[in-house]
Amino acid sequence: MTDQVIRRPSIADSLRANWGWFLALGIVFIVGGAFAIAMPLIGGVAVTLVVGWSLIFVGTLQLVQAWRIRSSGAFIWQLIIGLIVLVGGLAMIVNPIVATVTLTLLLGVIFLAKGIVQLFLGLRLRPHEAWGWIVAAGGLAAIVGILILLSWPSSAGWALGTLAGISLIFSGWSYVMIALAARRLAMR
Repeated sequence: MTDQVIRRPSIADSLRANWGWFLALGIVFIVGGAFAIAMPLIGGVAVTLVVGWSLIFVGTLQLVQAWRIRSSGAFIWQLIIGLIVLVGGLAMIVNPIVATVTLTLLLGVIFLAKGIVQLFLGLRLRPHEAWGWIVAAGGLAAIVGILILLSWPSSAGWALGTLAGISLIFSGWSYVMIALAARRLAMR
């Protein structure tokens, strides 16, 4: 009996074989990101709807979980949590503009808090190498948070969509770069 070793393809093998798909995905992300930046309110509402539908899905699963353990003492708590999440998701779907304004306020607070903590972290890391990058990232996050909060609620018209668009463009660009590198490897 011969022992045959079955070799699973590596990540590099998969990338080389599918570089075209990564390139197409990257282009779709970049186009979607440009659209979100060009029409930030629509992009922000789209983000809100995705969050709303996600909460509906998670809330429904939580209710199923509550029903499955209905004979335990945790049933009522699981039920309440599921209902809160489900109702929150439904509220976001029913009135996405109000939800977008609310999410924008939360986003501003998160960016400001994250930025402040990152600034302190960066200063604590000094004089270690690259501590300045942490301080710079924290300062930028804090400034973005302040800008969102100072112009709230009108920042709902640009903040979520613009930030989602920037994220999509960076993700898309990374896929394009991976695809091009994989293509070069495949051509060897």
